[in-house]
Amino acid sequence: MSPAAGDRIDPAAVPERSLSTGAVMPGIGLGTFGSDHIPHGQIANAVDAAIEIGYRHFDCASVYDNEALIGEVFTKNIGQTVERNQLWISSKVWNDSHRAVESACERSLADLGIDVLDMYLVHWPFPNFHPPHCSVDERNPDAVPYRHEDFMETWTQMEALVSRGLVRHIGTSNMTVAKLDLVLADASIRPSVNQMELHPHLQQTELRTYLRENNIEAIGFCPIGSPHRPERDRTPDDTSPVDDPVLQQIAASHGVHPATLCVKWAVQSGHTPIPFSTNPRNIRANLEATVSAPLADDEMEAITAADRNCRMIKGQVFLWNEGQKWQGLWDEDGTIAM
Repeated sequence: MSPAAGDRIDPAAVPERSLSTGAVMPGIGLGTFGSDHIPHGQIANAVDAAIEIGYRHFDCASVYDNEALIGEVFTKNIGQTVERNQLWISSKVWNDSHRAVESACERSLADLGIDVLDMYLVHWPFPNFHPPHCSVDERNPDAVPYRHEDFMETWTQMEALVSRGLVRHIGTSNMTVAKLDLVLADASIRPSVNQMELHPHLQQTELRTYLRENNIEAIGFCPIGSPHRPERDRTPDDTSPVDDPVLQQIAASHGVHPATLCVKWAVQSGHTPIPFSTNPRNIRANLEATVSAPLADDEMEAITAADRNCRMIKGQVFLWNEGQKWQGLWDEDGTIAM
């Protein structure tokens, strides 16, 4: 389904983020992870529709297994609908390629049909990986905790990609303050961004403040709470921001869906959300939220008070110790779990 001509939003009106390098990144992107249940072709069609609607930032990853189809969309549009320098295209090195970053990046570039990535991220700080569609009990027998020396070997390979001109910026994902402290002390090229779960029920205020103080842009995945996340990440204690009465009331007063309100809150809070949808109507609504009238101060304060510290993407499949709880992945006590 293609969006109607009148549905386009001027990309120049969309907020931007200035990175520490001086580069400018669109302040909202389209995520491309279908949570193991959306066909790859449908996601590629969503990217096509999003370009036409006015999106210029696209968040990809090799492990999503759809970069080749998305690359066909980029090839079709670049030079026709949009110029390459108007797009911000990100990808990520998967956990099984921490020792082969260059070849992983070259593979993503070939699949995406481009010569250079605007941003390349280390998807997770561990080399631990899992098979697609695995259960919550799946464990990699070779899984290990965060080892800073190993991570810095990976990061040095990331820095080399910048030197080679294969990527313009490098960043981290799913990191914590404790881990970033070590990386910032040893990196020759500091991360430009950290991608992290961010929504009104997981606001990560301490980490966002840390990033801001270190000139690192926060990119928020699951900005509406990931209602279609894999079953392995669901627990009975989970709460949903789109079902929150406070958010529902504010959304109703603005005539928008609570999911759209979550995206609006993210942009107004100063970080960059990457919502995922394959519905052109919802894709447009999320982009429109960035250019419509801002939320009032009291509304922003009410949403801030709605924080539940509820993490949706818990990462149990990356654990390394028998009987270990998923909270150990996130250094909640300020120390790196071993």
